[in-house]
Amino acid sequence: MGNFLIVDGNSILNRAFYGIRPLSTKEGIPTNAIYGMLNILKKHLDTLKPEYVAIAWDLKAKTFRHQACDFYKANRKPMPEDLAKQLPIAKEVITLLGLNSIELEGYEADDLIGTMSRLEHDSDVHSFVLTGDRDSLQLINDSTSVILVKTKEDVVYTPAKFFEEYGVTPTQYIDVKAIMGDTSDNIPGVAGIGEKGAFKLISEFGSLESLYESYEGSSLSAGIKAKLEAGREMAFTSKFLATIVCNAPINPNIDAYSKHEADAIALRSLFTKLEFSALMKKFGLDKIQAPVNEAAISIEQEQIAICSECNDSSNAVAIYFVDDKMYYFGYNKEGVLENSNEINAFLSNECIICHDVKQLLKHYDFKCIFDTMLAGYVISPSDSSYELDRLALTYLDTSFESKDGAKIVYALYTEMKKVLLKDNTLNILTDIEIPLAYVLSSMEKEGFRIDINGINEYSKYLTSIAESCAERIYMLAGEEFNINSPKQLGIILFEKLGLPHGKKTKTGYSTSAEILEELSGKYEIVNEILEYRRVTKLNSTYCEGLVKLADENGRVHTTFNQTVAVTGRLSSTEPNLQNIPIRTELGRNLRKYFITKNEDYLLIDADYSQIELKVLAHLSKDANMIYAFNSGVDIHRMTASQVFKVDIDFVTDDLRKRAKAVNFGIVYGIGEFSLAKDLHVSLKEAREYINSYFATYPDVHAYIRGLIEYARENGYAKTMFGRIRYIPELASSNKNIQAFGERAAMNSPIQGSAADIIKLAMINVNNALMAANIDAKLILQVHDELILESHKDCVGIAKEILKKEMENAVSLSVVLNADVGVGKNWYDAK
Repeated sequence: MGNFLIVDGNSILNRAFYGIRPLSTKEGIPTNAIYGMLNILKKHLDTLKPEYVAIAWDLKAKTFRHQACDFYKANRKPMPEDLAKQLPIAKEVITLLGLNSIELEGYEADDLIGTMSRLEHDSDVHSFVLTGDRDSLQLINDSTSVILVKTKEDVVYTPAKFFEEYGVTPTQYIDVKAIMGDTSDNIPGVAGIGEKGAFKLISEFGSLESLYESYEGSSLSAGIKAKLEAGREMAFTSKFLATIVCNAPINPNIDAYSKHEADAIALRSLFTKLEFSALMKKFGLDKIQAPVNEAAISIEQEQIAICSECNDSSNAVAIYFVDDKMYYFGYNKEGVLENSNEINAFLSNECIICHDVKQLLKHYDFKCIFDTMLAGYVISPSDSSYELDRLALTYLDTSFESKDGAKIVYALYTEMKKVLLKDNTLNILTDIEIPLAYVLSSMEKEGFRIDINGINEYSKYLTSIAESCAERIYMLAGEEFNINSPKQLGIILFEKLGLPHGKKTKTGYSTSAEILEELSGKYEIVNEILEYRRVTKLNSTYCEGLVKLADENGRVHTTFNQTVAVTGRLSSTEPNLQNIPIRTELGRNLRKYFITKNEDYLLIDADYSQIELKVLAHLSKDANMIYAFNSGVDIHRMTASQVFKVDIDFVTDDLRKRAKAVNFGIVYGIGEFSLAKDLHVSLKEAREYINSYFATYPDVHAYIRGLIEYARENGYAKTMFGRIRYIPELASSNKNIQAFGERAAMNSPIQGSAADIIKLAMINVNNALMAANIDAKLILQVHDELILESHKDCVGIAKEILKKEMENAVSLSVVLNADVGVGKNWYDAK
C-alpha cells in the first residue's frame, strides 16, 4: 500500500509564520515560515514515507467562488510582507526537495487537494491531507485521512475519529458549515445559529436539504424556524461556497505526483543562504560531499593549521603542514601522548591557525594567529553556533570530515580572512578576541575559591527565611498549597482571592514575574511570593549550585563564552558568576563567601563608573554630557535637574532615581511605554521626560537618530572599534520587529564599545601583571568589573596596575574612572 501526502501549502506556511518567532538571515531575508514549514514537512515525510507528494498553493487570482459571490473572503487582510517574501522561496525549496507544487487559476488549493485525494489509480494508495485548516475535514473517507496540524500534537482524522469527535460524518460537515458559516472566509451561514446549533440540526435532520424539507413540521422552536426561513437562500449559498470541488482540471494520472530525487547540492546552497544549519543536518545535507575550493588551500610557507578532537578522554590533534601532508597525534591505550616531541615542534610555530583556541589551551601551549570560531563570531555575531561543520558549509560549501579537519580549518582561514578584510574587522579578531582568549583560559584554570562551610550555613539561613515566607503566604491565602506550582498559585491568587489577572489559558493563569511585579506593593501576599521566589532561587541556584561545582580546593571554574552575546559582551556559565544578585542585601551577602586561596592573599576589585553613559557622551560629542562627566558632577543629579526643572541642590533621591532610569533607558533604546512602566508614571509624563532629556542633551538625540539611519542604510550597527552587528529586523514590515531593530541599532554601538573597552582592559591588565612578574592574577570579569587575586606583599603594585590599565584602555573625551577596592572576600573588596 502506497501513501500520497497532499499538503495545503498556504495553510502550513501561514501556521509556521504565526507560530514561530520572527527569524531572518543577516542579510534581512525573513525565514521563520520556511523554517517551520520544512520542519513540519520533514516530520510527516519521515513518518509516512510517501511515494507521491504534492503541495497545493493558492493564487492571487479570483476563483469561481469569488465570481459567484463578491462577498466571499472580502474580509481577508493581504498577506503580511514578511510572509509574502518567503512564499517564492518556499516554492523553490519544495522543487529542490523533489516534491511537486501545484496551483491552478480559478481554483483554490482546497479544490486541488480535494481533486488529488479522489484520483483513480490501479494500486492501493491512501491519501493523507496535511493542513492546519478544518475545511479539508469534509474530504475524509476510507481512503483519505486528514492530518490537522496543531500546536502541541497533530491529530490524524479518519472517518471513525471524525465521527467520534464531531457526531456527524465528514460529508455532513459541509452542511454544518453551511448553517454556522465561517467568519475567516466570510461565509455568512444562517444568521443567529452558531456552531453548536448547526451540529445539532444536521445530526438530527441528516443534511441541509432534509432540514429544509421538514423543519416546518418538526418540534424545533419557533425562533429557530424563523431563523432558518430567513436564512434559507444564504444557507444554500454558503453550502456552495463551503463545498470543496473534487473534479478540478488537473493531471488525473497519480504518477505525475511521484516524489523525485532532491537536488542536494542546490538545496544545500539554498539552506546555507537561509542560514538553516540545523535543518541542513536534519535533511542530511551536511553529509553531501563537494570539493573544497582548491584556491582556498594554497599553504603559505610559514603557516600551519591544527584541528583538535579534545574531550574528556581524548586530546587528539591533526596538523596540516606546508607540504600538504597531514600529521595526526593522539593518546595511546595507556594514555600516553604519542609523538609528543613532534607535536611540540609543530606547536612552537609562530603562525598557527586553529578552531577554538581557548579550548586547545586547556591541553597545549602555542601561539595562535587566527581562530576560525572567533572569526565566525566577529563576522556574524548573531549566528546560533560556530561549529566547524556549520562554518565549512557556510564559507566553503563543503561538509566537514574530522579526518580533513586541519585542512578545512586552513581553508576556512583563507576565506574568512577575506570577509574580515572586506568588513575591516580583522583587527577585532587579532587585537581583541584572540588575545582575550588567552586571558580567559588562564582565568578559567585559576578559578575563584568559595567558603563551602560558610555557604552551607548561609543556605540554612535562606531556607529558614523561605519557610517563614511560606507560612505567611499560607496564612494570607487561608490554606496550604504548592507555592512552586503556577497552576495552584493561579487558582489561589486569581480565583480564591480575586486579584486582577490576565487572560486565562488552557494551562491556567500566568503567574510570571512580570504579572506579579505589577501587583506588588498592592497585595501583601504577592510581595511575600516574590520574596519567597527570590530567596529559594538564591538558595538553589547559587548556594547549592556553587557547592556542587567546587573542585577539591574549593575553587569554582566558570566558563567564559566569547561567542554568545551579539553585542560583544562576555557571558559566564557553569557556574554563571556574572549573574549573582546584587540589588538585594541577601544577594550581595553571597559575595562574602567568595574568598582568597589563603590568608596570604587579598582580592582587588575594580569597576568602571558609568562606562556606557561615558561611551555615549564620547560618541555623541554632546557638550553638556561631556561637561557633566569631566567636571565631576553627578550625571544623574544633573539630568534630574534639567529634566525635572529643579535646582541641582534640590534634586531628591527619588528624582535622581528617575533620572537614572532615563539615562540608562536611552542607552538601551527604551521607549515611552517601557519608561512609563518602569517609573510607574503615565505615558504623557514618560514622553515629557524623554523630550526634556533630549532637550538637555541635543547631540545625544541627533546621534541616536543617526545610528538608526546608518543601520537602515547599511544593514548593521558598528561600535567605535568597528565591531559589526547585523540588524535584519529593520527591514521587516512588522512594526514590533522594526522597533526591536531600532533599539538594537541604538544600543549596540554603545554596549558593544563598552564591551570592547573592558576586553582591552583585561588584555592590558594581564600583560602588565606578567611584565611586573608579581603574584597576582585576574580571576573574574563581571561586565564592567574586574577582580584580581593578589599576594598581600604585592597588593599595592597590583592595585596600581589594575586601575591604570583600566582607566587607560582607551582614550575618550571624558574621564574614564575605575573605582578600586581591596578585601579578604568579594563583598569587602567591592
